[in-house]
Amino acid sequence: MRGLALILMLALGLAACKNPEKTGFAFDGVYFKTKAKKLGDDLADFTVQIPGVSRSLEGARGAGEYEGTRYCIKNFGTSDITWVVGPETDPARLVIEKDTLTFQGRCRS
Repeated sequence: MRGLALILMLALGLAACKNPEKTGFAFDGVYFKTKAKKLGDDLADFTVQIPGVSRSLEGARGAGEYEGTRYCIKNFGTSDITWVVGPETDPARLVIEKDTLTFQGRCRS
């Protein structure tokens, strides 16, 4: 019984540490509010916008890859993506405007 109470208190303590305004996962210690949407008429073509890239470029890249993967799984049941601009793109070629990183990809089926 004492063990169960200890586990319950630990779980409640960890839940209290979570910031309710932040959802999802932290990437490089930073939470990003990413958004994926289709590009044009073909649902397979999409973009991912990752605001707040100045907080962590590596974190933003991870968050963008994660969101693109979620988009393709949701719409096509696969995580296979051909990136035009994505997580492996050379930093000099990344599209960053107004502190927002934008990825572009295509879901493969």
